[in-house]
Amino acid sequence: MGGARDVGWVAAGLVLGAGACYCLYRLTRGRREARQPRLRPSRSAEDLTDGSYDEGLNAEQLQKLLYLLESTEDPALTERALVTLGNNAAFSANQVYVNQVCEDVVFSGPLNSAVQMAGLRLLTNMTVTNDHQHMLNSYITDFFHMLLAGNGSTKVQVLKLLLNLSENPAMTEQLFSAQVDSSFLSLYDTQVAKEILLRVLTLFQNLNNCIKMDGHSALKSPFSFPKGSLFSLLYGQECAQKMQALVHHPDVDVKEKVVIIT
Repeated sequence: MGGARDVGWVAAGLVLGAGACYCLYRLTRGRREARQPRLRPSRSAEDLTDGSYDEGLNAEQLQKLLYLLESTEDPALTERALVTLGNNAAFSANQVYVNQVCEDVVFSGPLNSAVQMAGLRLLTNMTVTNDHQHMLNSYITDFFHMLLAGNGSTKVQVLKLLLNLSENPAMTEQLFSAQVDSSFLSLYDTQVAKEILLRVLTLFQNLNNCIKMDGHSALKSPFSFPKGSLFSLLYGQECAQKMQALVHHPDVDVKEKVVIIT
């Protein structure tokens, strides 16, 4: 076990350094583009995205992969590079790198695009454990906006990320404080697809579980959550009425979730 852990920490160091290099690339990218034409990425760099490097990347491979992200205009290659990073994301998180992924990939690209989805998967992988979730604090409201604006696939992927956050009591107040449009409650309607409805119900359930934990302070000052916050929506009258209606949902799994929540 010790050897495997040591290898993991070495990989963590490699990817943290790679994340910093990636950000430096981003900062200088515009200048490079103005001075010289792009070079085609080497074939070996493209090979890193073929799915055979999921267990970890060494320093040379990481350098090639980061160069690929900076040098290609091909959305398919960009997506594959993000997927490869996502498969190694448990070791790759630092605040600057997370900011770059959010701002340059997830929130700046076309809505519902393959590249955006790959960026969301990368962040979802990074938030499977609690270690790096706080790095997304300033983007939580943006994720809820994307949840409401996106298509079905985007909704599911954003919910996977939010569910990771909602299982961590340390993130409860950040989630409750997020400004969320009231249309969010439309996701608790009977006609919403089951894969989405079950996830938004689980989100509510997880937050309920967190605030019931001994010593958690999220509800000590409930009035501190502003109007339009997720808290005000979930514990308002309209949501209560929707929960009552969902008790009669034809799907057993949905009804069980609602009973647990209420």
